[in-house]
Amino acid sequence: MQLALFWIFTALMLLFGAGVVFFRNPVSSAMSLVMCFVALSALFVTLDAFFIAVIQVLVYAGAVMVLFLFIIMLLNLKSEQTRRLNLAAWAGGGLVIFGFLSVLTKAILSQPQFQLAKPPLAYPAFDDVKAVGAVLFRFYGDLPFQVIGVLLLVATIGCVLLSRKEIK
Repeated sequence: MQLALFWIFTALMLLFGAGVVFFRNPVSSAMSLVMCFVALSALFVTLDAFFIAVIQVLVYAGAVMVLFLFIIMLLNLKSEQTRRLNLAAWAGGGLVIFGFLSVLTKAILSQPQFQLAKPPLAYPAFDDVKAVGAVLFRFYGDLPFQVIGVLLLVATIGCVLLSRKEIK
């Protein structure tokens, strides 16, 4: 079951990653990137890396992408204009993708260790979240977090000032 979930979340991550590239609207592209981060977090859960999965959602999908969406919406970016379809470029790209997927499939099917179910990881005697928290707050206390907060505040104020309309 764990291997099936791994492949499902991998396919979802690749699908949303393609959405980031192919969507013309920047807000839709950013939302697709958020879903790509969530699928990556689910991949970490299937690999028993729970702390990295939670940090992935909190930091990247939560904070960074909310800031990106805020800036995109404030700058009022328009959708990209559609261009004429270049058949030769699409055919060449499709040929390269087909070749890559065929070589990748052949490599995966030729290795027997890819087809075996993996045993669960042995849990360590100490809690990694507790150790990371102790190091962060004991040695790096307040200053780095306050500096990051000030930088994010300055970036947000700069974005607001750049996006406001001038009154004539």
